[in-house]
Order: sequence, then structure tokens, then C-alpha cells
Amino acid sequence: MFETIEIPAWTVWLAGILAMIGLLDRILMPTVRWYLRRRMNKAITVLNEKLQLKIQPFKLTKRQVMIDRLAYDPQVIEAIIEHSQTEQMPYPVVEQMAHRYAREIVPSFSAAGYFGIAIKIARWMSRSLYRVRLGYVDEKALQAIDKQATVVFVMNHRSNMDYILVTYLAASRSALSYAVGEWARVWPLKPLISSLGAYFIRRRSRNQLYRRVLARYVKMATEAGVTQAVFPEGGLTRDGKLKPAKLGLLNYMVSDFDPETSRDIYFVPVGLNYDRVLEDRVLLASDEGKKTSGLTKAMAFFRFFGRQIALRITGKFYRFGYASVSFGDPISFKEFVQSKGPRKHEAITKALGKELMIKVGAVIPILPVSLVARVFLSNQKTPLTKDMVIKKCDTQRERLLEKGAYMHIPHKNFEYAVEVGLRILVLRKVIVEKDEKYHLVSDEIPLLSYYSNAIAHLG
Repeated sequence: MFETIEIPAWTVWLAGILAMIGLLDRILMPTVRWYLRRRMNKAITVLNEKLQLKIQPFKLTKRQVMIDRLAYDPQVIEAIIEHSQTEQMPYPVVEQMAHRYAREIVPSFSAAGYFGIAIKIARWMSRSLYRVRLGYVDEKALQAIDKQATVVFVMNHRSNMDYILVTYLAASRSALSYAVGEWARVWPLKPLISSLGAYFIRRRSRNQLYRRVLARYVKMATEAGVTQAVFPEGGLTRDGKLKPAKLGLLNYMVSDFDPETSRDIYFVPVGLNYDRVLEDRVLLASDEGKKTSGLTKAMAFFRFFGRQIALRITGKFYRFGYASVSFGDPISFKEFVQSKGPRKHEAITKALGKELMIKVGAVIPILPVSLVARVFLSNQKTPLTKDMVIKKCDTQRERLLEKGAYMHIPHKNFEYAVEVGLRILVLRKVIVEKDEKYHLVSDEIPLLSYYSNAIAHLG
């Protein structure tokens, strides 16, 4: 009974390590988590006092909790049963599919990551590449939005820079929740974008179960008052023109809306324009039916990136002109429904999509390159002097302003604005200067049309 028992030293070390892990897991870690959560809650309270649109508790709920809420939602369970019967699949298999879709869709928002890192990166990238300017904005109209309403920023989609630019310019208003396509579902973009509150969607998916799960998540977020940002065109414009709205996400947001009891939804039209879209030539090539592999696109990106670094090192780098964002007057969906009278849901959604695209188009700002491109397209075979370009641009500008368009004029000097447009197009070899006259390069007409089309809808 009192005999000495020898225990190997490694067993003692292992027992000690396990005891330490248990101590950390049961006593220290809960205390640390409580302390960090308490500090985070205080930081979010202070942050909400500064933001126009508060961060809703829905965004701050633990991701696993949200996944479970979505996967076990009565409407999702109903969809699982229907899919199981329709496709003649076992219920557990379909249930696993729904859980997988829920995990794919639900983001893991981090307030610290969004406001501590993402905003700084967005500001740095935007200012490094462009001269960023805030265009038209009616602050009184935006401030008058009901604090309890859900706000949805509705934007035209010209570049993947749209996400970064609007995130930067809307930082003082709220944290935006984007609907992001398949392009961002690759590592390391997926965890990064998910932590910023974006949710992934399969735009081309025809799977009805997936659609039902996505629809339910969007509706839950909208009912909870989460501030969202959507691109109703459904993808990047490939010819520069403003495209009609695809009603998928809008339909999910306004489904089962009751003007008497539902939380109001304010749609804020947002118009974006650039003097240079980074992926313009790739978009034009795809619009012409030219197939480009992922490797080709990646090589083109790295060549472009390397060239810009070389220009910076040699001191020859020019920022890509101006990037401007305008915010239109918000549309209350409750008032919109009441103004249309009794209509079917499909008709209301269709009318909303059409109205929103008109409002978005109206606030897309005129920028120097778009205006100069418009002039050269109208005078393709006529060489123009600088004075002639300025005069024709002024005529075009007056015509557009009379129709309610907005133009950013740098330094309040219109001649300088035209010079900016000319300089960018000359550097890109879209037009060439010879004998004090500017000549259009015929092979670059599609690129010139792309930038002219950005304001073609204005008149």
C-alpha cells in the first residue's frame, strides 16, 4: 500500500500541460472573453453615437448562432421538405445542403476589422489611385431618414473598386453589408470579405433550395435593420452603359412588406464614375465575346501592377484621374407602395427596380474623360485643337446640366477639367497630339465609347 510507484517524467509533464489547458479553458479564457466582449460592446456603443446609421445587433450576433437561426428557420425547413419531395432526395441529405448554404452565405462581421482596418485600407487605396471627390449629396434628405428604418444603398456597378470607394466615402454613415459574387469566394479574399459583413451569392445558381435560403437571409437582415449596399445591375457593365435592374435581391428585401406594420426601407440611389476603370479593357474584351482564362487575367493584372510600381519608383506615376460618388435623395418604400396604389407584389418590385435605376442614372457624375470621350466620338474624323475641344465640351456640358446632371469641375476651372481628360486619354494612347491637334486612334473607338457611355443616359 505504501510502496513507491515510479511514473515516467513525460507523464508528469503531460498531466501538468493538460491541467494547465483545463485551467485556461475553464477559468482564465472565460474571464478574458468576458473582458474583451465588454470592451468591444463599449467601443460599439461609442461608435454608434458617431454613426448616422447604427450597427444593428443582427450584425453583431455570433456567426454560428446566425447560421443555426437561418438553417432552422420555419421557411427554410419548409423549403427543405419541398426540395426533398420534388427531387426525391432523403430529408437528412437536403438538410445538410441547406446547412452548407447557410454557412456559405452568413458573414462573420468584425466591427474592429471594418472600422479599424478596412476603412483605412479603403481610404489609402482610393486616394492612391484616384483623386476622390464627393459629388452631389443632399445632407438634409439623408439626415431625415427614419432612424428605425432599414437603409439600402443602390449603386451602378462600373468597377470592383466600387466596393472600396463607397466603403470609404460611407464610413461616417454606417457599416455596409454587400452582396458579393463568386469572384470573392477564393482564399484569402473570402475570410477577409466575410469579416467585413459581406455575404456571398451565387448569381448564376438555379438551385431553388439555395435561392430560398438566400432569400430568407436577406429578408432577415432587412427586417433587422441592417444597412446594405446592392448593385441591381447584377454585375459589371461591360460596355459602359447603365443596365436595367435585376430584381432578385430587391425582391427578397421587399417580399411580404406591409406598409402598416413592417419596418420601412429607404433606398438611397448612388452614382459612381471614374476617369479610368482599372479593368476596362478586360471588360471590353469579354463584351466582344473574347474568352480569357483566369491565368491570362492574373498575368494581365500582375503586368499592370508591376508597371505602376515601376512608374512610382521613377516618379512618372499619375493617378488615374478623378473618381466621384454622388448620393441621390432616398426613396421610402412605404411611401412608394402607397403612391402606386393596390398592385401585385411582382408589379411593385418591377416598378421599384425601374425607378431606382432612373434615380441612380440621374446622379452619376460627369467626369472629364467621359465628357472629352463624348466630344471625340462626335468628331471621329476631324482633328481638334485644344480650344475646339474645350468649346465643344462646354456645349455638351451645358446641354447635360440643363437636364439636371451634375459635373465635378476640379478647382472650379472648366478648362483645367478638359485638360485633365485630354492628358489621361493621350497617356493611354487613345488620342494622339500632332501639330497642335488631337487625333482619334481608330482602334481605340470601343474604349472611347465605353467612357462616353457612362453618361450616355443623361441625354
